[in-house]
Amino acid sequence: MKLVVVITGASGVALGKKFVDYLPEGIEVHVVVSNNALTVESFENRQVTLHASENIAASISSGSFRVDATAIIPCSMNTLAKVACGISDNLATRVAAVALKEQKKLLLAPRELPFSAIALENMHKLAALGVIIAPPVMGYYSESSSLEDMEKFIIGKWYDVLGIDNNLYARWSEHD
Repeated sequence: MKLVVVITGASGVALGKKFVDYLPEGIEVHVVVSNNALTVESFENRQVTLHASENIAASISSGSFRVDATAIIPCSMNTLAKVACGISDNLATRVAAVALKEQKKLLLAPRELPFSAIALENMHKLAALGVIIAPPVMGYYSESSSLEDMEKFIIGKWYDVLGIDNNLYARWSEHD
């Protein structure tokens, strides 16, 4: 599997990095970090290909590179709006446009609270196009006892919708 992970905005960057850190081995990972997210820690524990946000000519900007899925975690409202309007003025928005045109899985994790009516309209538009809109929402039923458990639950749910096997959280069972 080839996976592109885009980290935009300034808040929520740690969750995007953990999304990469928890990925199972064997996934080819390409990471794009926006200028506003440059405070992100290094990916020293994970083999990734790091792409500059300005490099619109990067391999992942072409549909012929054949990426399986793209996840924008966190997804700033600026990036969300650009994707909804078809603007691809940087590598982050270009890979999202490629995912849409190639009909590949695209997950956006908007991180702002509360959502404005404009942001909700943009999310609705993208959801109607098949984009997975998955903000990092806590699952109180997950029996998490720490912030790390809650983060693993959220990341595990994201992996589920992208088709990535994981055991990051306890799944429901009839015998519980």
